[in-house]
Amino acid sequence: MSGSPEYVPPKVWTWNKANGGQFANINRPISGPTHDKELPIGRHPLQLYSLGTPNGQKVTIMLEELLALGHSGAEYDAWLIRIGEGDQFGSGFVAVNPNSKIPALMDRSGQKPIRVFESGAILTYLAEKFDAFLPTEPSERAECLSWLFWQMGSAPYLGGGFGHFYAYAPVKIEYAIDRFAMEVKRQLDVLDRRLAESEYLAGNQYTIADIAVWPWYGGLVKGWTYGAAEFLQVEDYKNVLRWADTILSRPAVQRGRIVNRLSGDPASQLHERHDASDFDTKTQDKLAAAE
Repeated sequence: MSGSPEYVPPKVWTWNKANGGQFANINRPISGPTHDKELPIGRHPLQLYSLGTPNGQKVTIMLEELLALGHSGAEYDAWLIRIGEGDQFGSGFVAVNPNSKIPALMDRSGQKPIRVFESGAILTYLAEKFDAFLPTEPSERAECLSWLFWQMGSAPYLGGGFGHFYAYAPVKIEYAIDRFAMEVKRQLDVLDRRLAESEYLAGNQYTIADIAVWPWYGGLVKGWTYGAAEFLQVEDYKNVLRWADTILSRPAVQRGRIVNRLSGDPASQLHERHDASDFDTKTQDKLAAAE
């Protein structure tokens, strides 16, 4: 096995803090808070605590799409959770998401605040709350939810599997990279075949299925993820590329994908979003120019 000596698992696994590569400082085999820290609360009905990763982008894109439809109740504050610094292990965040993963949402529009965690649950909750982007006809709804859950089951192979071993692991392990590259290419083929027969994943309507899948697989074929577009020969998946470009052309998607983002062009980073005007005045390039 190239890049790694033969490994024989011990009878009982023990935690070695040196393991984990780039993310060793935030990975641990236990849950719960590591420190006391309350979460801030803004003025809008929805309070989002997140980071502009593919999972975080799903929710900010959804919220921007709802606002574009005129749903004023979807106004939100997006607070930045710096996972590299362990913000997700603060007591306030763990109270919203006991799994300590972004994104996490608090809906304070009613008498009793409602917490929602896991991106698929948040998308479904918002779709049902505002009656948008989730078909009501039974067969169309089933197709939409099937592709939504396809993403939930598939993306860990792309991110925690391929992305980790290809881009972040402290050593390059040929077997691991080959194993997960094969699976990611199979997934891209699944998408490509579906999108050869359908404009969007659930049919002719743009739905939460597209909103969930696009940040992961659209980002991959656009060359934004792991620097792996050439390695995976993404140009072969022409229907996925067509779909990715169609969704990227939506103004709400363009806004949503930069919220809570910490990398890339400063013009494409809006660290926190508390008002629609923030897109025009508070991206990192504009803040730097004002200093």
